[in-house]
Amino acid sequence: MVFRRVAVMFLGCLGITYQTSKSKPALAPADTTKSSSSSSSSSSSSSSSSSDDPPRVRLSDGRYLAYRERGVPKNKSNYKVIVVHGFGSSKEMNFMASQELMNELGVYLLLFDRAGYEESDPNPKRSVKSEAFDIQELADQLQLGPKFYVIGVSLGSYPTWSCLKRVALVVPMINYNWPSLPEDLIKDDYRKNLSRGTLWVSRHMPRLLHWWLTQKVFPSSSVLDRNPAFFSNKDMEVLKVTPGYQLLNQDKLKQRGVFNSLRRDFIVAFSKWDFDPLELKNPYPKNESNVHIWQGYEDRVVPYQLQRFVSRKLPWVRYHEVPDGGHLLVYDSAVCEGILRSLLLGEDPPFYRPKIVS
Repeated sequence: MVFRRVAVMFLGCLGITYQTSKSKPALAPADTTKSSSSSSSSSSSSSSSSSDDPPRVRLSDGRYLAYRERGVPKNKSNYKVIVVHGFGSSKEMNFMASQELMNELGVYLLLFDRAGYEESDPNPKRSVKSEAFDIQELADQLQLGPKFYVIGVSLGSYPTWSCLKRVALVVPMINYNWPSLPEDLIKDDYRKNLSRGTLWVSRHMPRLLHWWLTQKVFPSSSVLDRNPAFFSNKDMEVLKVTPGYQLLNQDKLKQRGVFNSLRRDFIVAFSKWDFDPLELKNPYPKNESNVHIWQGYEDRVVPYQLQRFVSRKLPWVRYHEVPDGGHLLVYDSAVCEGILRSLLLGEDPPFYRPKIVS
């Protein structure tokens, strides 16, 4: 029972993510071609890659990050946006902004594999800051210029807390080790003890955790498949109309490189950080903030009550709440349009204003 709950937390309560059923095994070369919107490759891209491999950039520490481009060509864009994927996901994630919208706004969208995911090299020294440095260095290598935007999704939001300029955090993870979270708010939240227990097991019993997630005698990851305990009604609707998606499966988890990267990502996200995001000072002296939180009211992975508390602690953050939204907001094209229009144009869609701020 204990390890079943740990498995549920490890795979589910961190932002259940989907991969295309045709995507290649993580950490293995993918048969992916460059988007037609791609600009010419950076001189720092891997010279050893074949034309069928995704483009990659070489970082200052020698690691490579793979990326994918969408939207309009970079040299013709009005806005350059980096999307940071969540737990168990990759650059192949779907951010459901239509091509028509990106053409209208002039959006160049850059998605990349975070360290250790898919075609990007692992970082054994992974930290909150190293993840943020990867974003900055990727932007520098691809010459995005001084003004670019970042969208962090679910667990992929933790790197963005270190680069809070022109940022949208979509259903961002909550670290129960943040000192400013009041005990009376989280004392009855089962996710608190579950995340701490899973963190301990991930650190001290990795082999046993790997065995449990990959064995077939007792159900582990299978308990998550379209389980209403983890998916809201809107999430279930998304699953019905989004073909070709599946949970991160046991075959991928059997690869130790995949498992270790996921474990390190989990540990960094839920360990104690060297700063408390809720104590951050307003970086916008003229109140021209362009930091956003997008949350689903029906989210069963990250409760809206915690996000409302974060927005009260950081009143310079613009808080948007989707009334019938769950955790899979990036699979809703209307929400994705709202995210881009608020982040890039400063619009404040009235439908996404929380009705009750408690």
